[in-house]
Amino acid sequence: MGADGSRPTDSRTEMREAGIGPIGSGAAGAADGREALAIGPIGSGVAGAADGREAPTIGVLALQGGFAAHARMLHRLGAGVVEVRVPADLQALDGLVIPGGESTTMTLGIEREGLAEPIRRLAQAGTPILGSCAGLIMLDREHLGAMDILAARNAFGRQLRSFEADIEVRGLDGPPLRGIFIRAPWIAEHGDTVEILAEVDGHPVAARQGDIIAVAFHSELSDDDRVHRLLLAAVDRRREHSRAAGAGAGG
Repeated sequence: MGADGSRPTDSRTEMREAGIGPIGSGAAGAADGREALAIGPIGSGVAGAADGREAPTIGVLALQGGFAAHARMLHRLGAGVVEVRVPADLQALDGLVIPGGESTTMTLGIEREGLAEPIRRLAQAGTPILGSCAGLIMLDREHLGAMDILAARNAFGRQLRSFEADIEVRGLDGPPLRGIFIRAPWIAEHGDTVEILAEVDGHPVAARQGDIIAVAFHSELSDDDRVHRLLLAAVDRRREHSRAAGAGAGG
């Protein structure tokens, strides 16, 4: 335990506890004794909203990395979840999550499947997006270019420097969020329209630009769902705006 309350993290232990299998293994299945995640088709409205409106449909990029834990957390929050592997999976989404993983492998997969331009179009259209760890890297200027940031890969060090720390994230109510940093990046540069939401040792580790949110830590590897709620709040605002615009046009 460090003086700042941080403690070293064994990423394999954290991934086991979250139910994430090896890279490319997908969601945990019944074979290992865990309940498989029920993922509905696009527009299925899994776990419909309490006010009777159809639940939002959130895509989770599922080419590689820790997508299953993100899907489980979103499902618990009442969202319909679609695993995104090809451009057709991006249709009719209300939001998108780009998970942690290995950024080079993820880049190659995105290019191989022809997902780069469709994801850029989603971002340009204002679709809320959350990028976590490698997802932050994917959103930067040198990759998808969805945010005006430049990420420094493995900025805190490689596997042995993985750690946890309590961080204050602007815009999140309640106590500090316990961030799990595994081979984490930080934001080395950012433009004027980017709002820095959190820092560790003076380095930006969470940011927002419009409705695109990037965090350097694994927001899916704890029971704290506030980062995902931040994404869903952006989705709700956008849907409400669309409904209001539609009603105005109809009137």
